[in-house]
This record gives sequence, C-alpha cells and structure tokens, in this order.
Amino acid sequence: MDRERPREGPEQDLYPLLREFEGRPAATAGRGKDPVNPTMIRHWCEAMGDANPAYTGPAAIAPPTMLQAWTMGGLSGHADRSSAYEELFDLLDGAGFRSVVATDCEQEYLHPLRPGDEITFDAVIESVSPRKTTKLGTGHFVTTRMDVRAGGRLAGTHRFRILKYAPAARPAPPGPAKPAARRPRPVVNRDNQGFWDGVREHRLLIQHCTGCGTLRFPWLPGCNACGSPDWDAVEAEGAGTVFSYVVMHHPPFPAFDPPYAVALVELAEGVRMITNITGVPYDKVRIGMPVRLAFLRVDEELELPVFRGSEG
Repeated sequence: MDRERPREGPEQDLYPLLREFEGRPAATAGRGKDPVNPTMIRHWCEAMGDANPAYTGPAAIAPPTMLQAWTMGGLSGHADRSSAYEELFDLLDGAGFRSVVATDCEQEYLHPLRPGDEITFDAVIESVSPRKTTKLGTGHFVTTRMDVRAGGRLAGTHRFRILKYAPAARPAPPGPAKPAARRPRPVVNRDNQGFWDGVREHRLLIQHCTGCGTLRFPWLPGCNACGSPDWDAVEAEGAGTVFSYVVMHHPPFPAFDPPYAVALVELAEGVRMITNITGVPYDKVRIGMPVRLAFLRVDEELELPVFRGSEG
C-alpha cells in the first residue's frame, strides 16, 4: 500500500510549530544504567579489533567513541525521558512524514572516561530543519544534542541527526532496458598497486612489516604498529571466517542487486577485510561461517577478490 503524502499546508504553516520544539529537553538528569566498566570496554575493543593498551590495565580509559554507549537505555529504555520527542514525532507523523532514517552523528570529546565513573546526561532537541527534499523523499532533519558528564564534569557531547520523511513517489515502470551499469572502479595508487597486481594473478597479498613483523590489511604506506615504512608482502592462504556482516537492502546502487551480504572476513593470517560473500543466499550468511577465497569476474576489465561460503 502506498504511503500517504504529507497533508501539511504551505511550509510556513508547519515549520513554526516544529521550531517551537528547538531547545526543549528530550531527557533531563538521565543516569547511565552502569558505571564505566572494564567488561564493556573489553567487549567494545574486541568488536572493533582495537588493541590499544590505553584501554587496559590499572590506568585504563574508555575508548572515546564509546561515549554514547554509556547512556543507552537498552530494551527497557530510560524513565527520565521527556515527552517532547514523542510530541514532535506525533506532529511530523500527522503531517505525513512517517518514515525515519538515521543520517549521521557527531561527537566531541573533552575529558576521558575511566572505569568507575558514574555517567549522567542531558539531551535537548537542538534543531529542526526546514523542509528538505532528498532521494529518499521529503521531510525534516531533527538534531538532538546530548551532554555526557562524569562526576558532574562535561566529558563529551553527542549529536544525533535523523530524517523524518515521506517516501518519494515510486518511479514509473521502466521503459526499454538500459545497458547494465558497471561497478565503480577501485582507486589504485602507489600505496596499493601491489595488492591489485596480486589480484590480477589470483593472489591475495597482505603487507608484512619487516620492522616488527606485524601483518596489515588494507595496504598502508607505513606500519600502524611501529610506524616503520619498510615492508614486504605475503600471500594469504585463502581461508577465513565471517567475523561480522550486514545485509544491504537500501538504497539500491547501479550495478548492485540488493539484497546482498557484505562481510568483514577474518583471514587465517589474523587480518580482516571487507568483501562480498558468494555461494550462499544472503540470508544464510552467519557469523563464524567458514569461507574460502575466490575471484569474481565483474566485467571485462575488473576482477575482485571475494569469499565463498557453503551451506553444508
């Protein structure tokens, strides 16, 4: 069933009502459900593959990018939310802007958080944009700012932006078939030329730092462990497992046919790479699934390394 188009009148009729929400609190004197703790820090670092020693030991700090994690309410939510956010959504829903998508976030870090810190926060509806037209549809961007404190001191600020919109009208049925779109070409430069030379020979090459022995992928001009610019390359065995994955449904891109799985594969050598999974339906891909290197001929000019799974 097609979604109803916005029932609002001219923009000047709705927008002043939306702007009245700017500055209204979305949460006041909120409290984190758990203090900053080593267990959550460890889970975060393992998921991100971040082995920075600053996040372990007696003088550990929390990764700055965890700022929002300490404020999340989980499935039960927070009891200290105000009604402003729900009232704003009701107004936008009533005007026909019933779909929502998160667009971006910004974080500013002022002081490090440490295990044992008790977290408090305040959130405010910072801005509501005039009506905007995007490829998804027409709607309004809503930005919420959250100030995160530890021991009463401002530790950081998190801004989160969503788009409440009415989906664009569906395109008319296609006319005559258009030529198949080509996949975007990879950027090949002096830093990764050796990798693509290996792909042409059906070899998956990993950089090896000759200074400290660390393997790295993707290719970089210097070692991210010791900073040495000296390296050679080793050939990957080709075995791996799915470390994480997403299924892409929207938005569609030319030359791609959603839904399809994009995975972070951990190679037997210990490095990880983003790749497509072939050989199994997208909804059969699972974390921990063993996969094997393959090379996919995309068109007459481009061949890519992918990994093939098995349902067996």
